[in-house]
Amino acid sequence: MTVAAETPSDQGYPISSVDNALRLLELFAQGTPSIRVAEASRILGVARSTAHRLLQVLAVREFVRQDPDSRVYLIGPALIRLSIAVSRGLDLATVARPIMSDLVETTGETVHLVVLHGADAFFLESIETSKGLRVGGRAGQLLPAYATASGRVLLAEFSADELHHLLQSPTLPRLTPHTVGQRSKLESILADTRQRGYATSYGESEEDVSSVAVPVRRHDDSVIAALAVGAPPSRLSDDDAPAIAKALQAAARQISDRLP
Repeated sequence: MTVAAETPSDQGYPISSVDNALRLLELFAQGTPSIRVAEASRILGVARSTAHRLLQVLAVREFVRQDPDSRVYLIGPALIRLSIAVSRGLDLATVARPIMSDLVETTGETVHLVVLHGADAFFLESIETSKGLRVGGRAGQLLPAYATASGRVLLAEFSADELHHLLQSPTLPRLTPHTVGQRSKLESILADTRQRGYATSYGESEEDVSSVAVPVRRHDDSVIAALAVGAPPSRLSDDDAPAIAKALQAAARQISDRLP
């Protein structure tokens, strides 16, 4: 005897809103880049007000985020974290965390573990220094990769064609007056990054933040993430970068050696 699977509506339980929220998340899993309230209303067959409430709840939990200009809903950091955890397991963050803690003690500054998500740097893990004046943790945040040291380390692995496909405009939006504004200039920066083995950013993602980053490699030498130190400009200048990069590289090798 075969029994048909029941849907939430068949069961009559008050969980249709949960089912609808999961259906919205499935759209992102299927490659939908953005969702508008009207579109969500049509797909789910519910009122616009209901679709709006569902998206707002997902936004509060950071499964989606709303673009302030277009008002469309985009994939959020919580969903990215989940996808990374599923695809890579928790191995990377689990292995890196104690090594990052040691690096915070060594450098006296905040340390980040970053992966690439499209054209953005996604901060997978952060451990803050205890100093009063410090760069805060950014776990769960997305920033344009071209404006961060960690993002540049990851972009440095791209060929020119791959970079042009990812960043199609020759002009890059500025986050601060110091942000690199031209793709051609970024390409020069990435060439320097490849040559010296680390990247820097001074006041480009935020005016009061300087950073240095190095790649974390798999056993096959491909880059899996970036390891970065962030500090106030008064404690991290171009003169300080080589020594910090050396400490980062040692920590990155430890992470690589301990990965499954």
